[in-house]
This record gives sequence, structure tokens and C-alpha cells, in this order.
Amino acid sequence: MRRVEWDADALEAERLLCERAHAGDRQALGEILGQYGPRLFRSVLLPRLGSRAAAEEALSTTYIKVVERFDRFTWQAVGVYPWLRVVALRVALDQLRKRKRERLFEPDDLQRELDRSERREDRTPDVIEQYDLQAAHRRVEEALGRINPRYAQVIQLRVLEERSREEAAEILGVTVGTLDVVLHRALAALKKATQASMETP
Repeated sequence: MRRVEWDADALEAERLLCERAHAGDRQALGEILGQYGPRLFRSVLLPRLGSRAAAEEALSTTYIKVVERFDRFTWQAVGVYPWLRVVALRVALDQLRKRKRERLFEPDDLQRELDRSERREDRTPDVIEQYDLQAAHRRVEEALGRINPRYAQVIQLRVLEERSREEAAEILGVTVGTLDVVLHRALAALKKATQASMETP
């Protein structure tokens, strides 16, 4: 993917903002989070966690981690976003490890992505966001396309659209108990399909 050059003035303004945040200026840190928080939510957390509620929780945790650890951030020529993204990815990884059901990606998948991200710190936020959105969308679409359409539908309803068990069961024309069984099997099938898709760099 082609690297996009930054506006030098904008980059310098961000560097000065980070210096203020490093010096303990909470308002400066708030400006950084306000600028990049929505991007972390839509392109890092939501695509990987699948649930808006889970992504919102992860974003709040990411904010806390950033406030606690900003003194560890070292300025790079591409700005602060790549570092923020790694913090958010680690929060998402922790959340996936705690969840036993209804997850689109396995922790090992996200760990591999984190490992790869360490080698891709020369890209601008716009390029990274475009990559994140395209890659997540492609992996989910490819994985859903590899499994039984019935399984794909139940995942769409319960995980991606976050419909209640009762509503999803009604749409599918099954009991709630049957829905739970189908969802369990669907997520197992998705896990296998996702693992296969994650083999591709």
C-alpha cells in the first residue's frame, strides 16, 4: 500500500501537542484522544470485536491505558497514531481472551496482527486506517463466505447486528435454545474459516 506523506505543519503541531502531554498537560492528552478516539473505535476495535458494546468498553479501557502509559510513548516521524493503535489492539486482545463466546476473531489471530504491526510503523494514520478497515472487512466477508449460509446468518444477526436472542430466533424461525446451538456451531465454523484466512499476510 502506498505511503501518504504528511503535512509538515500538522505533524509539527502534533509533536508539540505530544510534548505538552508528556509534560503532564491533561488537556493536550485529551485533544489527542479526542482526535484519534473515533478512528480507533471504527477501524481498530469495532471490526475486531464485532460488538458495538464491546468496542465501546475497549475504547474506554484504551483511554485509561493511554493516560497511564503516555510517558512511555516516544515520538516517531509518523506521529502518535501507530502507538495508540497498538495500545488499542492490545486491549482488544485482552478482551478477546476473556470472552468465550460470540467473538469474530481468536486471540491468536489478533496476536499475529500485533506482531506484524510492529514492522509497519512507517505509515500514516490514514493509510493505517484504510488498511485496518479493508483487512477486517475482507477477513470477515471471506470467512462468512466459507461457512454454511445459515451459520453466516446467525452470526450476522447476533454478533454483527447485535440483535437479542429472542429476535434472532424469531427471524430464523427457531427456538431460543436451538438458536444457541446453531450460534455455537456457527462460531466454531467461523473460527476455522478465520484461522485459514489469517494465514494470508
